[in-house]
Amino acid sequence: MGIDSMALVRGDLARIEGDAAALIAPATVQPAWSQNEGAQSASSFVDSMKEAVRSVDAREHQAADKAAAVDSGNSDDLVGAVLASQEASLSFSMLMQVRNKVMGAFDELIRLQL
Repeated sequence: MGIDSMALVRGDLARIEGDAAALIAPATVQPAWSQNEGAQSASSFVDSMKEAVRSVDAREHQAADKAAAVDSGNSDDLVGAVLASQEASLSFSMLMQVRNKVMGAFDELIRLQL
């Protein structure tokens, strides 16, 4: 038992020393923005927003389908339908908050005096 615990301690110590060495090693400084990366970031932001809108839309459709199934009597899962409706509502609210923050940031950029 003593040998196993010593081996574990030595392994942990070696891992910690390796992590410390990685932190101490000089890192190469990369520019925060370059022209090529800016175009990729813009398209990835647009793609992220499109995916967020699609996700919210999918949740809305899923909630509507569950509610329709309960209304028509095809399903007894009233709790699931209500939860899906609440999830859709919250995801839509979150999307609107993100939209408002982005628009606020855009307005701030417009107001900057160069």
